[in-house]
Amino acid sequence: MHVMNRQVVELAQQLLNGGFDKFSDRERRVLAHIAKRLHVTRNVNCAIEEKQRFPDRLADCVARFGGSWTFIVVFSGILVAWVGLNTAVLARFGQPFDPYPYIFLNLILSMVAAMQAPIILMSQNRQAVRDRLAANLDYDVNLKAELEIMSLHEKMDCIRVDHLEKLSATQLELLERLADFIEINVGKTNPARPPN
Repeated sequence: MHVMNRQVVELAQQLLNGGFDKFSDRERRVLAHIAKRLHVTRNVNCAIEEKQRFPDRLADCVARFGGSWTFIVVFSGILVAWVGLNTAVLARFGQPFDPYPYIFLNLILSMVAAMQAPIILMSQNRQAVRDRLAANLDYDVNLKAELEIMSLHEKMDCIRVDHLEKLSATQLELLERLADFIEINVGKTNPARPPN
C-alpha cells in the first residue's frame, strides 16, 4: 500500500510540475479514467465480503457443499439406507413407510433439487459479480502498467535525445579540432610563396 501511495504522490508531483496539458490526449484519457476509479477496493475478496450478508454466505456454503464429493457420498449413503430400510427391513415386518415405488423418496428428492437449484444459481450470480469486479481491477492494473510503460518510453526518449546531443557536440568539437589541425598542418607543408 505504501508503494502505491508513493507512486500516487510521484504522479501528482509530475502533474503539478508539468501540468495536465503536457500529456498527450491518450495519456489524459488514461489519467481521467484512473482518477474516476480511485475509490475502488483493490482486493476482490474483501470487496465481495463487505457486501455479503448472512444469507449470501449461507448460500455459498450450501452450493460449495452441494458440489462436493462429500455431498455425493453422504447423499448416496442416505439413498441406499432409505431403499434398504424400506425394502429389506421394514418389508419383513410388513410396515414400510415408503414402499417400492418410493413415492415419498421421490418427493423429497424433488424438494431437495427445487431448493438446491436456486441456491446454486444465487451463488453463481455472486461469482459472476466477483469475476466482473476482478476484471475491472485487472483493467485498472493494465491502465497503471500502460502509464508506467509510457513513462519509461518518455525516459528512454529523453536518454536518447541527451545521448544524441552529446554525440553531436562531441562530433562538432572533433570537427573543429580536425579543422584546426588541418589548417596548422597545411600551413606548415605549404609555406607561403615569396612574391615574384
